[in-house]
Amino acid sequence: MSSQANTITINGTKYKVDDLNENAKAQLTNIRVVDQEIASLETLIAIAKTARAAYAQVLGGEVAKSQAN
Repeated sequence: MSSQANTITINGTKYKVDDLNENAKAQLTNIRVVDQEIASLETLIAIAKTARAAYAQVLGGEVAKSQAN
């Protein structure tokens, strides 16, 4: 691991992960897991927004067709 991967910055202060107590390390793990979950949810939101935009585009076309008739 790089030395940067072995440090964490909290409120502008860098700490060595190895120097943290076990509870602090557990909280760091929790933060990393939650960050991964947030990233996953953001991906799902992007997918849903893309799908919504496609549905809206199709809806617009359908409304235009019905207005032409």
